Amino acid sequence: MSSNLKEQAVGKIRFKDFQDKIVSADEAASWIENGMTLGMSGFTLFGEPKVFPSALAKHASANNIKVNVYTGASMGPDADGVLAEHKAINLRLPYQGNPTLRKEINTGEAKYIDQHLSHTAEQLRQGVLGEIDYAIIEAAAITEDGQIIPTGSVGNSPIFVEKAKHVIIELNVSAPAAYEGIHDVYIPKDQGENLREAIPVFDISKRIGSVGIKVDPAKVRGIVLSDRPDTPSPLFEANAETQKIADNLLAFLEKEVDEGRLTESLAPLQSGVGSVANAVLSGMAKSKFKDITVASEVLQDGIFDLIDAGVVKFAAATAFSLSAKRVATLAEDLERYKGKVIFRPQEITNHPEVIRRVGVISFNTALEADIYGNINSTHVNGTHMMNGIGGSGDFARNARITIFVTTSTAKNGDISAIVPFVTHVDHANHDVDVIITEQGFADLRGKSPREIAQEVINNCVHPKFKEQARDYVKRANEKGGQTPHILAEAFSWHDHYAKHGTMLLNEKKK
Repeated sequence: MSSNLKEQAVGKIRFKDFQDKIVSADEAASWIENGMTLGMSGFTLFGEPKVFPSALAKHASANNIKVNVYTGASMGPDADGVLAEHKAINLRLPYQGNPTLRKEINTGEAKYIDQHLSHTAEQLRQGVLGEIDYAIIEAAAITEDGQIIPTGSVGNSPIFVEKAKHVIIELNVSAPAAYEGIHDVYIPKDQGENLREAIPVFDISKRIGSVGIKVDPAKVRGIVLSDRPDTPSPLFEANAETQKIADNLLAFLEKEVDEGRLTESLAPLQSGVGSVANAVLSGMAKSKFKDITVASEVLQDGIFDLIDAGVVKFAAATAFSLSAKRVATLAEDLERYKGKVIFRPQEITNHPEVIRRVGVISFNTALEADIYGNINSTHVNGTHMMNGIGGSGDFARNARITIFVTTSTAKNGDISAIVPFVTHVDHANHDVDVIITEQGFADLRGKSPREIAQEVINNCVHPKFKEQARDYVKRANEKGGQTPHILAEAFSWHDHYAKHGTMLLNEKKK
């Protein structure tokens, strides 16, 4: 550890009792024993510890140690990646997106619990996820009264700190000072009659909690120093298909305004991460929408552009997911957008009570959808985990309008993303209002299953798969039922692809 790092840390550790707790990452890692459960800060690559995971990976490899790792959401190559490469993960929850870890999950080398992101904190309170041995939390500063100022995410860090036996703070001296004041940390009381008050989010922009995470000083065993910036997220640029999806989504919202169900301010928006979300945000800058509030999990680059354009008036989330360009200007951006951006714990941003109360419009990505509106967000061919459900279920069940988007085909057109029956159900048709592909949008609201099937086929299925989709529905309808299916054929498209390299039933590619 360089003396320069220590010098930079002095002004950021304002709680005097912590100033003599600085240790190396290797020393902190040596405290971790086999079978321990760690609660790490981090959400979509932002706010994760930067140096502790590498030290832990080396320690685990040398001593045949495996640990359980709980986080807010996905972590980057310096955390999930390095721990997976050293076979250090026994159990991971509630979300991941690392290719090495994904492989270990799908081979059974690592266990994985794919959870709704609002559920982790509640299950920790209930005791069903066991005890947290160590919370490892990245900080931008420590206040005079000992509060931890998070960096680019809040996630599950507050509940980890509250429930952990011990806390390790990784102080990032390169983190912008402007992070202080961005966070709004509120922790609900336990569930039960006359125990928990209403979560007081009535106006997204009004602060309800503290600027940092409160911690019992006796729990803090050590402070590790780092100076590494956050890992930039990929710049999700739209291609022709995703741009068309975005155009169709905007057309749907414009229709809702024209029909008087929404105003030009819409309703608070939540979006997943990716090219469609960025294309939608870009399109809003040229649309008639104005004075929009964002109530999401993650803020991408496009949010800043919309704030600059005067389209978005306020944005609340639990984390950033920013490109290299925005990471480079983050310090000045944070200063400029103070008062217009706030970060809360994910159990608040994703809480059903809050989502339902403020009437969120939610749009997220599907791996596949079926003709009746069921959505698979997680499992390739029903078996192999991609990333996880994330917060999409929190929003889907409780949003004012729930939208799922996908391209109509995949694998160069050999796979239809709209199938007779999804191979894994993450979001039941009861929770899905609108499906959008580059072909168009299907509004499922107020329609029976048979009407939904026609709506989805007519508006969302790629033309080359329409005929066989209509044939399936016609023959299923003849068999009868509220939701007609031919069970022996419900997965025939998937089976044909596995055998012949295409879902077109009249073709063979292998």
